[in-house]
Amino acid sequence: MPRLQPPRGTHDLIGDEQRRHRLVTDTARAIAGRYGFEEWATPIFEDTAVFARTLGETSDVVTKEMYTFADRGGDSLTLRPEGTAGVCRALVSNGLTQTLPQRVFYAGPMFRYERPQKGRFRQFHQIGVELLGPHNPVADAEVIACGHHILRALGIAEGVRLEINTLGDDESRARYREALVAYFGKFVGDLSAESQMRLEKNPLRILDSKDAKDRAIIADAPRIGDHLSDFAHQFHEGVRRTLAAARVPFVENPRIVRGLDYYSLTAFEFITERLGAQGTVMAGGHYEALVKEMGGPEIPGVGFAAGIERLAMLLAAPPPAPAPVFVLHAEDSLADDAFAVTQTLRNAGIVTEFYYYPALKRGLERANKIAAPAAILLGSDEVEKNAIVVRDLRRREQTSHFAPADVVMHVKKLLAGGA
Repeated sequence: MPRLQPPRGTHDLIGDEQRRHRLVTDTARAIAGRYGFEEWATPIFEDTAVFARTLGETSDVVTKEMYTFADRGGDSLTLRPEGTAGVCRALVSNGLTQTLPQRVFYAGPMFRYERPQKGRFRQFHQIGVELLGPHNPVADAEVIACGHHILRALGIAEGVRLEINTLGDDESRARYREALVAYFGKFVGDLSAESQMRLEKNPLRILDSKDAKDRAIIADAPRIGDHLSDFAHQFHEGVRRTLAAARVPFVENPRIVRGLDYYSLTAFEFITERLGAQGTVMAGGHYEALVKEMGGPEIPGVGFAAGIERLAMLLAAPPPAPAPVFVLHAEDSLADDAFAVTQTLRNAGIVTEFYYYPALKRGLERANKIAAPAAILLGSDEVEKNAIVVRDLRRREQTSHFAPADVVMHVKKLLAGGA
């Protein structure tokens, strides 16, 4: 029988990698909590319409990357490729559209069928936030500031650049669409087949093309900043002003489009060169009609998502594995007594590992191998005397004949660095 491997584009999270992953998630959850974001958990699969209707029929996610299948009842379901649409669906489904603002944090797996590469997988994990309700540039800046705060808390903000843009409102995009159609129409024969299709359906998506010939044409394309309505211009100035007041550094990038069609007004990306060509580690923006697409009222929102795997790659070092206190016994008949001591230490909040075999020498070798700070030894003489041996493995010191009631206090003192 062939040796089974994880499916292409997936990976196991074990050891250092899992500890990095958990550090990113726990840090993001804690920082988002300071901003008042409450964690939601939505299903990992949804009715296909949740994504197909909202992400945009010309987006790569919908046209190429979604994992869609019919269940046994014949319903079309899709593994979630991103988190925002599910959060907006949950807002409507749970009757929360009249209780605003809603501040949402989420973390979990997402699924896209794309070419696996460094830091990108077909099952990947994201943290994200969504602020639903306010239609205010301060709200957009607040979400961006939260993302920047998370990067700082992880110690990876150095070398990560925040780029912002505005995608305008409906009036701005109508003007901009006309300008793009006129411009790209002069090069229609030179555009890639995909961009030719987008020229008819959504010319703004051409700006996101990775095709080398397209990129050369895009370089001289009109910029949305020249086609903004007064409202869109003032909104963007408000975002810039608030970020500056909060001392969140940024640069303008008029070519940021975002890969999903529901975005409007603010768009932003946190980018680094430390991960090679695919340098975006966190991205998001403002949206207007997404909740309405789910059957609710028109409620604006702003949010971001970040790939946990990519953030984890930027960490200087993984958190250390917990070093457990090791509990050993000399004879089979002492196993129950030793396990009782193990549980006493665990109940006191001390990470403790029970060694199953009655072999003190081998057990100590194992304890030293995993860098256990201390070992608890039970022999028949000690049990008869109602005493326990505690060995400090870091200092190679042994203190014996501690009464069971005093062991927890002594071990805590030892772990804290005391004698």
